Amino acid sequence: MTDPARVPLSRRTRVSIVALGLLIAVSVLGVLYERVGVRGNATQGLCPESAAISQRLAPFYRGDIAAMRPVDPPRPLPNFGFGSSEGTKSLGDFRGQMVLFNLWATWCVPCREEMPALDRLQAAKGGKDFSVLALNMDTRNTERVPQWLNENGIKALARYADPEGKAFQALRKEGLVTGLPTTLLIGRDGCLIGAMAGPAKWDGAEAFELVRAALEK
Repeated sequence: MTDPARVPLSRRTRVSIVALGLLIAVSVLGVLYERVGVRGNATQGLCPESAAISQRLAPFYRGDIAAMRPVDPPRPLPNFGFGSSEGTKSLGDFRGQMVLFNLWATWCVPCREEMPALDRLQAAKGGKDFSVLALNMDTRNTERVPQWLNENGIKALARYADPEGKAFQALRKEGLVTGLPTTLLIGRDGCLIGAMAGPAKWDGAEAFELVRAALEK
């Protein structure tokens, strides 16, 4: 009996297999282009103010904040809600300000370690043009969060919380967050300029220089 694996394929069959392979490859590339290339092109021109600022800030990602990476091109962020002492807020409420947006939790050791520095940055630079938005992501025992903040002398930062994790899920879909802490630099137009995974020394000279440069007009 002839082994089917040893039966030679006809020229027509081989051509058909090659054509099918090429068709699959083209389809896959098309999907990738749609998800990556078109999206990138679609954001071009949507954030002209942040695009100009992003180019100016690139040299300032150094020293203690060297892990910050520019987003090229800057792109709009999804508008999600979260809780505050004044009721429900949203990211859109901060348009018109430069925002350093930090996701943190009390169970995250690096988050706890950088919170005093973020608090000092807000105390020194916070105002109508700039805010540190530290959004707490604790989903359990949320009553312990204000207690921890009080015990550690966190006074300058406004208290924002997202116990349902909506912000984390929205940003994860954007490929911007996989863990805590995560920090995003957002322009006045609500567009993402820079992103950092992990903690940083936010009360150091490099961080202060970054904020100063970002606020220049």
